[in-house]
Amino acid sequence: MEKAGKLNRYIFTVVVLYVSWILLTATTHKDELIAGLIVSLLVAIGSFDYLSEHGLGHFSPKRVMYLIIYAPYYLWQILLANFDVAYRVLAPSMPIKPGIVKVKTGLKTDAGKLALANSITMTPGTLTMDVKDDTLLVHWIYVKDETVEGATKEIGTPFEKYLKEIFG
Repeated sequence: MEKAGKLNRYIFTVVVLYVSWILLTATTHKDELIAGLIVSLLVAIGSFDYLSEHGLGHFSPKRVMYLIIYAPYYLWQILLANFDVAYRVLAPSMPIKPGIVKVKTGLKTDAGKLALANSITMTPGTLTMDVKDDTLLVHWIYVKDETVEGATKEIGTPFEKYLKEIFG
């Protein structure tokens, strides 16, 4: 049973890495696809024990549906944040009030917390500096609310409502 569990987690890790490769390279060129598969197979050898707890069990229809919904939502948030940061740079009248805030998360898995931290960091105007237990330390270009509850509502909650369904 142990071998089947490890193989299951390895395949899951390869699939996730390969899909990530395809999304990041944004190409369907044969050489890129082959290179991505080789890299995914090799990286998964040393990382599947750390990246996957449940293996292919993650591919439930509900999780896949939420992932499909999350992708355009996340891209929209990135687009909005890009415009906000660009406007702040180009319009001197726009205020900048940088600061570091704490954001609480209800996500329980390390993968879920990683996805939240990366979602925050990849959105212009915010940068996740540290993750400890259920708290993320985030640098924010314009601090609207310094309280943990307010910062969580503004920064973390919009992403977390989808990530909870994807990562449990």
